[in-house]
Amino acid sequence: MSSAKYIFVTGGVTSSLGKGIISASLGRLLQARGYRVTIQKFDPYINVDPGTLNPYEHGECYVTDDGAETDLDLGHYERFLNIATSQANNVTTGRIYYNVIKKERDGEFLGKTVQVIPHITDEIKNSFYKLGDTGDYDFVITEIGGCVGDIESLPFVEAVRQARFELGPSNFVSIHLTLIPYLKKAGELKTKPTQHSVKQLLEAGIQPDILVCRTEFPIPADIRKKLALFCNVPINAVIEAIDAETIYDVPLLMRKEKLDERVLAKLKIAHKKEPSIDQWKEFLGRVKNPTEEVNIALVGKYVELKDAYKSIAEAFIHAGAANECKVNVHWISSESVFEDNTEKLIGEMNGVLVAPGFGERGIEGKVAAVKYVRENEVPFFGICLGMQCATVEFARNVLGLEKANSTEFAPETKDPVIDMMEDQKKITIKGGTMRLGAYDCHLAKGTKAFNVYGQTNIQERHRHRFEFNNKYLEAFQEAGMVASGINPDTGLVEVMEIKDHPWFVGTQYHPELKSTVLNPHPLFVRFIKAALTHKKTKD
Repeated sequence: MSSAKYIFVTGGVTSSLGKGIISASLGRLLQARGYRVTIQKFDPYINVDPGTLNPYEHGECYVTDDGAETDLDLGHYERFLNIATSQANNVTTGRIYYNVIKKERDGEFLGKTVQVIPHITDEIKNSFYKLGDTGDYDFVITEIGGCVGDIESLPFVEAVRQARFELGPSNFVSIHLTLIPYLKKAGELKTKPTQHSVKQLLEAGIQPDILVCRTEFPIPADIRKKLALFCNVPINAVIEAIDAETIYDVPLLMRKEKLDERVLAKLKIAHKKEPSIDQWKEFLGRVKNPTEEVNIALVGKYVELKDAYKSIAEAFIHAGAANECKVNVHWISSESVFEDNTEKLIGEMNGVLVAPGFGERGIEGKVAAVKYVRENEVPFFGICLGMQCATVEFARNVLGLEKANSTEFAPETKDPVIDMMEDQKKITIKGGTMRLGAYDCHLAKGTKAFNVYGQTNIQERHRHRFEFNNKYLEAFQEAGMVASGINPDTGLVEVMEIKDHPWFVGTQYHPELKSTVLNPHPLFVRFIKAALTHKKTKD
């Protein structure tokens, strides 16, 4: 068994209470004390990964350096801890069953009947311990998706119960996140839902060590005492998680409630040192006390669900803080954008980001938005499909290729300026088969992209099947849109920009996936700076 300590975070009463943010906040505090921390998410759905899920189903699909398509909570882990995650940090029921069935087909069980216990739970535990066994971490925080009591979560909860006995009390902590609802008419906070949730956890064989209670109002001492009494936890292990102004307040709120101290005390670990969180406080100070503000239009297909663009939204916060600027994001459905209303929709914006996505719906709206910002010299940032739409617009309206398109939307187009990658054309299996993960990019000196990064060679994360068609590259460059970033191995165009535009940059990769609190992504920082300049020029 590894020397790592294991912390398990379960949830009750309702979903979306913020287990990911609590896990990331605790990880940040332990890391700030000098410990090596990683966080993993176990999701109970049967998809092998979120890669085939519509963003409306589960929010954005977060991609890691090693090409794993994962839950969006891994984005929170990376943004808070400033470390990279991997395939091992996100495991689903589908992945567990896939692994077990493959072992059974390979004859590893020697003719035994394969069952949920022990085979499925053993596979879950192996995944629990995988990161800890590397020796790279002092703490492994494991977030169990869903709610205690959900039928699909039962194998995971049972695996946590077994892990408690295998690891022993000095290596195991159970944190249960629950809800303390407020009844307005009665004027009371109610503890009964939490009592029932803990009862379900106890029936599964797990006694929570710490209760983290989401609430809209402060929890008074008598309520804490009642929760401690009925849930069998010390009163100082009842942690208030009051609604915060921003998710980045939560680590400081958890520090105030001494969540990290309660975990260390449970594990009988003497405090290594007080957490060093000055940088975090400075970041929050810039977020809450901006000296300027800009309005940015995010033109996308999934704007009704903000989590579909979670990493982009957070990258704007990081970049805004770096510029001491409040970024007001205006969410505009690309289906509502037409050439005759672009002035009305985005004419007052200081910058426009055309977002990534898949499928034909809303594409012409994105193209119309690009045309407006190109012609009116509004700062533009296109990501993945956003970059592709920028090249389609340029081909149509600058190169005169009126029918130019992507073969994703018009397979028979005569001018496929965007085409499916050659190695993708024979692929029929959809899950996990895109160009995924970190790839090299060589930046041309003297370009906007080079000036942003300050170096020639970079690595960024990808998630796509289609690419710029290099047959048109010479024509584009002669007309003023240059390929400033190219993959050195394949020649694939990674960055396109317009030389004589104040700020017009599109990337095939997803820079938002690498933006963190302590290291805001330079492309977002420079885009917001360009928006500030545009605003001053306009004023």
